[in-house]
Amino acid sequence: MTLSESGQIETPDFVRSIRTEAVHAPSSGIVEVFNYGRGRQGLIPLWVGEGDMPTPTFIREAATRSLAAGETFYTHQLGLPELRSAIAEYMTRHYQSPFAGSTVPFDANRFFVTTGGMHALHIAVRMVAGVGDEVLVPTPAWPNFVGALSVCGALPVEVPLQMGGTGDNLAWHLDPGMLAAAITPRTRAIIINTPSNPTGWTGSLEELSAVLELARAHDLWIIADEIYGRIVYDGGRAPSFHDLIGPNDKVMFVQTFSKNWAMTGLRCGWLEAPPDLAPIIENLVQYSTSGNSVPIQRAAIAAITRGEDFVAHQIARFAKSRTILCEGLRKTGKVRFATPPGAFYLFARFDGADDTRALAIKMVDEANVGVAPGTAFGAGGAPYVRICFAPKPDDMQQAVERISAWLARL
Repeated sequence: MTLSESGQIETPDFVRSIRTEAVHAPSSGIVEVFNYGRGRQGLIPLWVGEGDMPTPTFIREAATRSLAAGETFYTHQLGLPELRSAIAEYMTRHYQSPFAGSTVPFDANRFFVTTGGMHALHIAVRMVAGVGDEVLVPTPAWPNFVGALSVCGALPVEVPLQMGGTGDNLAWHLDPGMLAAAITPRTRAIIINTPSNPTGWTGSLEELSAVLELARAHDLWIIADEIYGRIVYDGGRAPSFHDLIGPNDKVMFVQTFSKNWAMTGLRCGWLEAPPDLAPIIENLVQYSTSGNSVPIQRAAIAAITRGEDFVAHQIARFAKSRTILCEGLRKTGKVRFATPPGAFYLFARFDGADDTRALAIKMVDEANVGVAPGTAFGAGGAPYVRICFAPKPDDMQQAVERISAWLARL
């Protein structure tokens, strides 16, 4: 602390001594609107990616029993063996094998427990990209992809998804040619999120195959965020890189317990990667979180072994809310969108609204509904807002009525 010539106390400029990538980590446009509207009486919050149901009782009770048993010590850095085995069994049930055409079940040694999906993403990024490296990110995209890359000093290269079709038949799609054109000698990886947050784009096997061929041809890693893979509305699950890859393909999968089992606040996820990477991942866990807590992992075991009925219940609710939202906004004649085949977000464009940050603030003030501005989601997202339809259908009906009445007043 020093005094100026006028005798005033001068505060040191601490920021100047902080690493550039930390100082310039992108702020979240979602959080900005969330904070603006937080605590508004009666507001319907559709800005973040979670529903209204708390974590199911049988999952919470598993954590409670673990706490009561005194399981509060350090544990396996890579996750409890029983949780890793439970994840392998779950993946075998839904994906059969990690490799296309194989009948070999998933091996527990492919799975590494993390403190949420964001932690899994950070570890994956740390392994493949650093200062000066480029990573391709199809956008509009969850802003945390760009954030995770930026704080590592890597350069996100945004490749816009394309909107095609007319009228009620609009759909997002990935142009492999644009992706290929963005590859340079500094490119190290491609991040693919399908089903997508925020657009709901769900990559076809043809699109995923094209991405895989590019990765093979240019020796790139793929970081596949398939956390919404079970949340689709035509039955079954979404296409996956598991349907295409072989043992030598450089693909890592980011996953979380947050969405399927309503565990957003409990912070548990996993990274799926070649077992050869285990010592490296173990070190990165050690130097970031030192491992996840045992009670939360006990809860995760309960979720993944006993939670299928809950997953089905959630998807049925999401489907009802999606129908209410899409049909209601379509009737206004003032909103355009592609009906999302997966995830639980509608990425919608309001006629005449060019500044969607201002639009989102205005919706909080005048419609008492919270949405996320498309400016938070990168290239191509600016004209849109993201509306989460994970809350219960009654809330979605009320939100549609408020938005429709608000639009009629404009």
